[in-house]
Amino acid sequence: MKIVYLGSGEFGIECLNALGRSSHSPRFIVTQPPHPAGRGRRPKPTPVAHWANSHSVPFVETDDANTPQLIEAIAHYEPDLIVVIAFGQKIGNELINLPSRGAINVHASLLPKYRGAAPINWAIINGETKTGISIITLAEKMDAGNILAQSQTDIGPDETASRLHDRLAQLAAPLLLETITKIADGTAIYTEQDHSRATLAPKLKKSDGFVDLNEPAEALRRKILGFWPWPGASATYLSKKTNKSVQVTIAMAEVVETSNPTGLPAGILDENLNIICGTDALKITKIKPAGSALMDFKDFANGRQTRPGDLFMKIDKQDPTR
Repeated sequence: MKIVYLGSGEFGIECLNALGRSSHSPRFIVTQPPHPAGRGRRPKPTPVAHWANSHSVPFVETDDANTPQLIEAIAHYEPDLIVVIAFGQKIGNELINLPSRGAINVHASLLPKYRGAAPINWAIINGETKTGISIITLAEKMDAGNILAQSQTDIGPDETASRLHDRLAQLAAPLLLETITKIADGTAIYTEQDHSRATLAPKLKKSDGFVDLNEPAEALRRKILGFWPWPGASATYLSKKTNKSVQVTIAMAEVVETSNPTGLPAGILDENLNIICGTDALKITKIKPAGSALMDFKDFANGRQTRPGDLFMKIDKQDPTR
């Protein structure tokens, strides 16, 4: 089939590679414009723009895929099907209805659970043990289209959002090809979602990662996994000895069961350098100080002469830059 691909994020690259090797190689690609990145804030093309350029596929970068000019450009390629993956824009009905076989989307959850921009993160944060890929038709309401195919996978007990993202991206590619083949030969089955079971996975903000140590240690452990690498489970570390503070991102931690017999307040390091939480404690194993590389907590502690009584505090959300 003649495919037009709309996407921006890294999540779709495995699918693009699979499409490129098949008889459904995309004829035209639409992606987001370059965005400032890195310390120099220089414009950086999307991963999909880079893929299109390296594979000599015509593409356009736009912040509005629904303009008459772009719809006309897409129509020029006479697509049978539009494939949308991690695009970052809402697609209007005129574009959805343009191809003869409509438009489909690859979504990283078992819909109707976790509709929205961050399904991978929220599945981990909420303690789900399973997730997967759903391929659906595009609809007016976000992620509410008919289901064409799903594939399920377990979430590992210590799996970060980054690792799960990469696994789901690999899982999506063969499922997408199988679904396109069924659409082409007329055997695809379109199943309406049970909308009463829908849950949301809203887009994350940097401030979502500002963890509150008054929460139970297990809930914080899941946030540490679900927020890695972005926005990161962040806090302010304060040294009792030097009275100096530094913002840190906790990258890995284990739950330590404790009754806190001495009644230490949440955020304080106990005699074993574990963080007292609302319930139980966290033993940090990996940490990233602001402006520094990821490191073992023991190296962080040695360098800052960390001792019992040091404090991890919640970052102030009032900072307008966050």
